[in-house]
Amino acid sequence: MIFLIVLVTNSTKILKNSVDVFIVANGSLSFEEQAEGYVIRDEIVLQGENYKNGMVQILSDGERAAKDESVFRYYSNSEDNILDKIAELDVEINELIESSSLNSLLSSDIASIENQIEDTIDSMYDLNYLQKIQENKNKIETNMSKKAKITGFASPSDSYVRILAEQRRNLENELSAGSEIISAPVSGLASYRVDGLEEILKVDNFDYLTSELLNGFNLKVGASIPLSSEKGKIVNNFECYIATSMDTEKAMTVKVGEMATLRLSNSNEIKAEIAYIKEEEKSRIIVFKIKDEVANLLEYRKISFDVIWWKYTGLKVSNSSLIEEDDNTYVERIRAGYTEKILVKVLRQNDTYSVVENYTDEELRELGYTEEEIESANKIKLYDEIMLH
Repeated sequence: MIFLIVLVTNSTKILKNSVDVFIVANGSLSFEEQAEGYVIRDEIVLQGENYKNGMVQILSDGERAAKDESVFRYYSNSEDNILDKIAELDVEINELIESSSLNSLLSSDIASIENQIEDTIDSMYDLNYLQKIQENKNKIETNMSKKAKITGFASPSDSYVRILAEQRRNLENELSAGSEIISAPVSGLASYRVDGLEEILKVDNFDYLTSELLNGFNLKVGASIPLSSEKGKIVNNFECYIATSMDTEKAMTVKVGEMATLRLSNSNEIKAEIAYIKEEEKSRIIVFKIKDEVANLLEYRKISFDVIWWKYTGLKVSNSSLIEEDDNTYVERIRAGYTEKILVKVLRQNDTYSVVENYTDEELRELGYTEEEIESANKIKLYDEIMLH
């Protein structure tokens, strides 16, 4: 009796395994590795003679600057009173705008500024990092000043708001007359995040890069570069570079000019070209060139990211469904209780799955198939049931 029970149980398993199937679906396979790297930019540091006085941003951090456009200015020696008066006028103008019909004058520029103010306030609720809170506070004050200026001069010429706006402009002119204004020598992104590495991490030649140099900076991954109160800079907004040290099997075989995809901490995936490779004793310095997300990386010097060396999308099947015969690969499709063998081309494979596609007619001719065989050849399709072996 025991023998019969074991036999029946095992027979049931054999029958069950023999008809296990896999449903063909659309899917992706990729090969990726984690890395940490340093952002290297084409950047020009701006500093004037009166940097000890403190500075006022004319362009916001990350804002586009044209060549010769004013970026920031240094305080004059006696301007505290003027700044206080400007701040008071900003408050008075904005209060008049909110309490009157002047809201009907809102342009798309002012609507955009108001949205920025609201977004900044919303982002501050969960902050407990003092530097970030102060940065957001400064951003709100800057946007409030912009709104006051734009709305003030959009008001009727005889309105009280227009009069206050004129007073504000006169005070600004008085400040500018005694201030040192710093302009952009080239076009690019204005930034005030200066960390002292701008003159070390250069983009004209990467031969200076070593693992020892990069590790010696002792930077925390994902830490924000603090805003400077003395300097600014202009950053090339078209491209930047990420340098990393890697010793994986794949990293040791890639070549300059090859493409990869980088997944940043915000989950955005961007195309990257391998611009430079330097061989070290047991690893490599690899420099990726990117043209997207340049503005979003202004805040950081050291980042973590994923290197996606390759990624294929197509019909995804289990490796257990593949049959190797005479240097060809097949799957067995089940339809109406019958099986039929289908020739497939494997594009990529990992330990569990493969991405496959059908051969084209031209490829089948090159393999020696006749026109009759090509015409009658079965094709794998989405949602097909194929046998697992």
